[in-house]
Amino acid sequence: MFAVTATQTDPDHPLAGLTLGEHPEPKAPDGWTTVSVRAAALNHHDLWTLKGVGIRQDRLPIVLGCDAAGVDEDGNEVIVHAVIGSGPDETLDPRRSLLSETYDGTFAERVAVPRRNLVPKPAAISFEHAACLPTAWLTAYRMLFDKAGLQPGSTVLVQGAGGGVATALIALGRAGGYRVWVTSRTEAKRERARELGADQVFETGARLPERVDAVMETVGQATWDHSLKSLRPGGRIVVSGATSGAVPPADLNRVFFLQLSVAGSTMGTRDQLQRLAVFLEQTGVRPVVDRTLPLAEARDGFAAMAEGEIFGKIVFSG
Repeated sequence: MFAVTATQTDPDHPLAGLTLGEHPEPKAPDGWTTVSVRAAALNHHDLWTLKGVGIRQDRLPIVLGCDAAGVDEDGNEVIVHAVIGSGPDETLDPRRSLLSETYDGTFAERVAVPRRNLVPKPAAISFEHAACLPTAWLTAYRMLFDKAGLQPGSTVLVQGAGGGVATALIALGRAGGYRVWVTSRTEAKRERARELGADQVFETGARLPERVDAVMETVGQATWDHSLKSLRPGGRIVVSGATSGAVPPADLNRVFFLQLSVAGSTMGTRDQLQRLAVFLEQTGVRPVVDRTLPLAEARDGFAAMAEGEIFGKIVFSG
């Protein structure tokens, strides 16, 4: 079958290890099944794998990709939950992994996954939109509705406007009844955020009209000081990733008056993914897709993500 694999890692030239071509068919052990992939979404996790982050060298070559929607062996349309683990909250399993870390991922014609990882895809949601949910959108869902401790009408600051998690936070926050403020370095992305539903947009680091109830932090060191200054006493910063540096300076004068909550890179549970799919079905909210490419043109998608000039998700069609 055709697949997109990581055959080597290089922190400086990640695309050097990106290989497109034939790969052995997946084998499903007991309790697993095979899904025919109709759409798969690209994440920064895939680029980090090519840089050598979070992957053991003895696992190479490995099929990339965490997210997918497709059809199972019984003909059901399904969404694939990317966290391989056990227990009621598989994200807390110390032996958990994501697809494309220990097991082959979703950038292939077919992928083997545990049966428990399949979530029914609502008919109203396309395969392309459904493929965006398991990583970026599930992370945003958990940040807003599980970790932030907010009520409708609260004010949320989203740091950074263009990535998959950020666009999901804007759309979900708006649909959830929050007042959503967004920062971005570029006017174009600020305008796109406004079109997506942001109530107000600001330049990165700008002084806000008032302090907010919660900050959604996915940038890290570059925005950390602004996040602290923008939060009301007793408010909460929800952290999920750090694209600009993972060791932001602490300001202990402020840390005593806020709460930190880590959504984590493991997205959320299978049950939360199913509720997210229902939420989209009921509200009509849909992921922003920057572009859809055939899997055979996956290199172009990786290059666009590496350049950072995207808004929303890049989806590969099967």
